[in-house]
Amino acid sequence: MAQRQMHFVGYLIAGPTWHNNGSWRHPESDADLALDPHRYERIAQILEEGLFDALFFVDVLTVFDTYGGSFAGQVAGPGQMWYLDPMLLLAAMARKTRHIGLAGTMSTAFYQPFHIARSFATLDHMSQGRAAWNVVTSANSREAQNYGLDKLMPRDLRYDHADEVMEACDALWNSWEEGAIVYDRKAGIYADPSKVHYVDYAGKWVKTRGPLPTPRSPQGRPVIMQAGSSERGRQFAARWAEVVFTLQHEKAHMQAFYTDLKTRMERLGRNPDHCLITPAVDVVIGETESIARERAEYLNSLVSADVGVCDISNGLGIDLAQYPMDQPLQDMEMNEGARGVLDVILQGSRAANLTLREAGYRYGISQLTPALVGTPEMIADRLQDMFESRCCDGFVVCPSITPGSYVQFVKTVVPELQRRGVYRKEYTGRVLRDRIQG
Repeated sequence: MAQRQMHFVGYLIAGPTWHNNGSWRHPESDADLALDPHRYERIAQILEEGLFDALFFVDVLTVFDTYGGSFAGQVAGPGQMWYLDPMLLLAAMARKTRHIGLAGTMSTAFYQPFHIARSFATLDHMSQGRAAWNVVTSANSREAQNYGLDKLMPRDLRYDHADEVMEACDALWNSWEEGAIVYDRKAGIYADPSKVHYVDYAGKWVKTRGPLPTPRSPQGRPVIMQAGSSERGRQFAARWAEVVFTLQHEKAHMQAFYTDLKTRMERLGRNPDHCLITPAVDVVIGETESIARERAEYLNSLVSADVGVCDISNGLGIDLAQYPMDQPLQDMEMNEGARGVLDVILQGSRAANLTLREAGYRYGISQLTPALVGTPEMIADRLQDMFESRCCDGFVVCPSITPGSYVQFVKTVVPELQRRGVYRKEYTGRVLRDRIQG
């Protein structure tokens, strides 16, 4: 039996900062090129050199202004305050790469299934079978207002609505059968009309007529990514997801999530090996452990606690400007729901009796994504241990500095994992789904 192989997905944001809100200030950062398409093309090529399965863009559809009723703190910081359209960047990246999967985020709350289906079918054609869709249901009312809605539908209905969007997209993607295009010049027949179908999908919220005006793409449908960890989110993932992006800090929690989701898939009749569970990790690499820790310390010295509090405020949906920055979190009076969300965001930091300022700083370092700091061998040890302990099938790799962290990872950690036999030495398969399921 072939040895199980680790998978990697690269984490991208089409803006100046990613996880560490001070990384744009680092002299090695390419944040000054955040509006230059060559930046993203180069990152895609670096990750492809490292044989990553895919890269994906997270996306936000608003400039946040929760903190103090203004976006000034985000823009001056900067926080994650602006984003280019990932789909357009992915099309450019497709032309500069040959193998790596290309995933964009698109919300089921705001985009019609017809738009989603056509966009990803086109990307799949332009990339020759490498498209993936990171499905989100959205949770911020400011995004809804940008799309002409007063508010989002109730939380417990968003995944029900998303199920309908997925069903409608599936129907649209299948409105062209395989072999529909015959391209018979002599007979003058371009496509077989018996293999192109109306959809006529009608759900509680979603309707679409079809057929899609875009022919069937190389994969049939894009690879589906998803990040919901709630009970309803896990049900959705078990039904639809082929890559799950998750965030846990302890091995026991990773293993429990892994087992739970794979079991849910089996109950639905899906092969659990056809879905990758990929927790996120931040990486800081040095030639020695002390050098790595010095790099991390310098990078973290650039972090703005104020911007971190802005980001927490946006995540909560509560204006934290009403609280003194040096007030302990445990002394902050807020409703039970908001308190629960705060504890989740800070992953139990409340027990450490942090002040709001300290919490903002800690959040600003990596948005509490687990940080792996050390030599390439140390990083490889940690990844291999989690992988072989059935915590995951691979990882979403988040760079501390772009593009340098990715270059270091590809040049040093990847060869070490290849030497150990737990990571591929070449791309296989015709399309992205072949590698995900291979």
